[in-house]
Amino acid sequence: MTANLETFLEDIQHVEDLEGFQGATEELRDILGIAHVVYHWVNSVGERFGAGTYSSEWVDRYLEKDYLRMDPVIFGCFQRFTPVNWKQLDWSAKPARAFFMEAIDFGVGNQGYTIPIRGPSGQFALFTLNDSSADDEWEGFIREHGRDLVIIAHEFNKRALEFEKDNKSMPLPALSPRELSAITYLAKGLSRAQAAAQMGISEHTLRVYIEAGRHKLGALNTTHAVARALSMGIIIV
Repeated sequence: MTANLETFLEDIQHVEDLEGFQGATEELRDILGIAHVVYHWVNSVGERFGAGTYSSEWVDRYLEKDYLRMDPVIFGCFQRFTPVNWKQLDWSAKPARAFFMEAIDFGVGNQGYTIPIRGPSGQFALFTLNDSSADDEWEGFIREHGRDLVIIAHEFNKRALEFEKDNKSMPLPALSPRELSAITYLAKGLSRAQAAAQMGISEHTLRVYIEAGRHKLGALNTTHAVARALSMGIIIV
C-alpha cells in the first residue's frame, strides 16, 4: 500500500459525520487519479445514505428513471460477496445497455469496480470506483489496488456501522446560513428560480449552496436532502 493510501486509511478512521464521508470519497478519488468514488449504504432500518463524486444530474436522473429496479450492478452485487468488475456483469439486455450508455453520457465512465459489503444486522453497502479507460488499463488498476481497496471499503463500512450504533450522539451536519436558506425555500415548495430570487442570487449560485448542503447531509439527491434536513430538525417549515 502506498504512503498516500496508508495516510488515507488513518484519515477515514477519524471521520465524524456525513460531510466527512463526502470529503473522504473526494480525497480517495484524487489519490487514485480516477473519475469517481462512491460509497452507498442501507442501514438496518432501511434508510439510505450516500457519499460520492457522481454529478447531481446523474443521481437525479437515476432516481427519476427508477434505475434501481434494473441496474445490473445492484443485482450483480446482491448475488456476490466478492468484488465485481463491471465487465463481468450481464449487460446483454437492451434496457441494461441503454442504461450503461446513459451513465457514460453523464460522466460515470466506461469502467466500474464495486465491492459489496454486509453488516451484522441487515446493513448492505456498495463501494464503487469508476473511470474512463481501456479494458487492459482498468484490469491493471484493479490488480495493483484491488487488495487495498477491499481494506478501504471495509474501513468506510466500519465507520458507517459505528455511526448507526451511536446514532443519537452523531453530530448534526453544520450547514451554512446560505445552505440552510436554500434548502428551506425548497422545502417550502418554491422553485429554484423563486428560491434564487428570494435570496437575491443567481440560480447557478443557488445550485452551489444546494449541492454543498446535499453533500453535508449525505443525501442522494435534492429531495432526499430536504427530507433529511426536516427529519433531523435542521430546518423547520
